[in-house]
Amino acid sequence: MKFEDLLGKARKIAGKTDVSDVDFLAVQINITEPDGGVFYVEVKDHKVSVEPYEYYDRNCAITISNADFLKFLDGDIDVGKAYDEGVIKVDGDLGKAAWFSDLLHRK
Repeated sequence: MKFEDLLGKARKIAGKTDVSDVDFLAVQINITEPDGGVFYVEVKDHKVSVEPYEYYDRNCAITISNADFLKFLDGDIDVGKAYDEGVIKVDGDLGKAAWFSDLLHRK
């Protein structure tokens, strides 16, 4: 999947996410691959933004392959297990990365 399509899918999922109880969370996503890129997901004042930029004042940064991020978006990756196995790298608060994953998959 091209980076722009991946970004679109992240926007779609984030846009459907209930963040009414979240004051602030900022996660940068670093996609590795030849067609990779960087974007961030920010929850601020109970609203979600997904933008194709680096975010320097973030809670954490997740580095992950394109294919594995698709699995992440679909809820098929456990953050703790993926971190332990080296599937993802987290720079910053691992707990915030796990919380971010949980937010995306609320029912």
